[in-house]
Amino acid sequence: MELLKKRILEDASVYEGNVLKVDSFLNHQLDVGLLDAMGKEFKKRFSDVPVTKILTVEASGISLACMTAVYFNVPVIFAKKSNALNMEEDTYNSKAYSYTRSAEYIMKVSKRYIDNNDSVLIIDDFLANGEAAMGLIEIARQAGAKVVGIGDAIEKGFQKGGNMLREKGFKVESLVIVKSMENGNIIFEE
Repeated sequence: MELLKKRILEDASVYEGNVLKVDSFLNHQLDVGLLDAMGKEFKKRFSDVPVTKILTVEASGISLACMTAVYFNVPVIFAKKSNALNMEEDTYNSKAYSYTRSAEYIMKVSKRYIDNNDSVLIIDDFLANGEAAMGLIEIARQAGAKVVGIGDAIEKGFQKGGNMLREKGFKVESLVIVKSMENGNIIFEE
């Protein structure tokens, strides 16, 4: 997606440890026009599969999932990473390791919102090692739902997540794939 590539080259920063900082437009301050274009692109790329729910994890994936859901006209479910007083006890749970936070967390989704009638499209901002995606796949599996695809704004192609998910048979669509970020230079796969 050329629009996203252009924005990354203009506004993103590369931090130590292969961290790509896109918080000025994707996951802290939001460029809603860009998010809308990304949601529309996901609708195009997944138009061949039935989608009844969009599934993501809080917090960075929510905005992109919402814009994608507009085009599919389906609800968004987001897995919560923390306990809250208003969180139901009857939940599907899975663990994931956050690369950027260097910590493991438990994702929870209420059993009221996903079941074996659902065809789930997973949407998130980044795909690196695939931990979040695998956690969301596990939640869908527990519910008996079918995962029909995984869409990510940015895939770090030099990390294992994308290839691992594709080898497991999942349809993975990343709007851009970063080939490398050596010396602060962002190189995309063509």
